[in-house]
Amino acid sequence: MSLVVFEALRPVHCAACRRGPVPRVVRDAHGVPRCLRCAGLGDLVFLARGDAALTRRAREGSSRHAVVVRYVKRRRRTERQGLLVERRALRRARESCRADADARARRRARDRIRREAADVRFTAAFAAEIRRLFPGIPPARAAAIAAHASLRGSGRVGRTAAGRALDEGVVAVAVRAAVRHDDTDYDALLASGVPRHQARARLAPRIDAVLAAWREPSAA
Repeated sequence: MSLVVFEALRPVHCAACRRGPVPRVVRDAHGVPRCLRCAGLGDLVFLARGDAALTRRAREGSSRHAVVVRYVKRRRRTERQGLLVERRALRRARESCRADADARARRRARDRIRREAADVRFTAAFAAEIRRLFPGIPPARAAAIAAHASLRGSGRVGRTAAGRALDEGVVAVAVRAAVRHDDTDYDALLASGVPRHQARARLAPRIDAVLAAWREPSAA
């Protein structure tokens, strides 16, 4: 397990040497802070996150490393900021990345094209499943719902494992959510202060009516 270094959110002094304030500390099991020098990490250099290849190579080439994290108040969670690695390992990692930068760029371009093609196929399959379950839905509406639900990196139901497997329940959830937001005043009710569960209960009959009509082929 990697050693964790915390970026200080407020002035912190080292409990061992009393130096401070220090920007980064290592805390023991009791939360007592020590500066990097007292923790035996004073010779390491900081590598900010953002370049996966450089980070991986620097970590692999360093006999010692530590993960730097910071508590982000607005998100209420601890997030990784980068690594502390040996200076020599970082230098070698940068040289290695410069040497094969063109090859990695070409590989990223190929991967991007492959992902985009896979996304197009998946969105089309999701739309087809929507039309199968709701044969009365307008084709353009099915395509729009599929595109919204299956957007890569969105965290929506279409990107879950069940969504990628085209689970009927997940597809139906995506369609119901689209009707709730696009065909009712659900968002306005939430904005006016109506609790989510009350707004959904109030609009359920209207949503059910739309879905029932879409389940009939004649509705098209």
